[in-house]
Amino acid sequence: MNAIETVVAAAVAQIEASHTAREQALTLARALTRQCANAIRAVHRREFTEAAALLAEASASARALRESLADHPDLLYAGYSQDALKEYAEAALVYAFLHGDPPPDAASLGVDAAAYLNGLAEAASELRRAILDSMRAGATAHGVALLAIMDDIYSLLITIDYPEAVTGGLRRTTDALRAVLERTRGDVTAAIRQDHLIAALEAFERRLDRLQAATLPRNTPLEQSDGG
Repeated sequence: MNAIETVVAAAVAQIEASHTAREQALTLARALTRQCANAIRAVHRREFTEAAALLAEASASARALRESLADHPDLLYAGYSQDALKEYAEAALVYAFLHGDPPPDAASLGVDAAAYLNGLAEAASELRRAILDSMRAGATAHGVALLAIMDDIYSLLITIDYPEAVTGGLRRTTDALRAVLERTRGDVTAAIRQDHLIAALEAFERRLDRLQAATLPRNTPLEQSDGG
């Protein structure tokens, strides 16, 4: 084998290794995304035991994804890998918010800062569904508490001002969160006003009942006349 054949063969071997790693990463990324979507659905159904099991599977998939690409950082930071890790961060954060746990940080999840922050923004948007479910169930206070979490997250993310190439498109994700937040705030405000109106009507009905009871003549026995 001459010199040029040797260097070409080495390059082809490197490409073959990258291709194999990429195919494995795609499979893991698809599995991770599916596990995260199922976990979020379980959380919204208040099936926290199932959600925790799915998150454990997702954690294993995320770890396998990172380990499989340890020698291929270009593939680890490719869009499909980071998108899958972002979905994992989102699922873990949604679980924490709705289960009442402290939110995990990027290091504990094993994801990069950009993927974590984008996952945080999408987790905040995902709270809209839980807030509307609370409104329908009459749990307005719980919906208000979740709205405060959404608002806090948006207020923090809007202060992060770095190039999109560094943050993984965080500005676009934050802008999408703002739109969801404004719609949700309007829905919660309408629900609170409705609750206040219902409370006022019920109080008025109680006062009216008391007033009617106080003004109605008392029933007294009728005197019977014997005609004599």
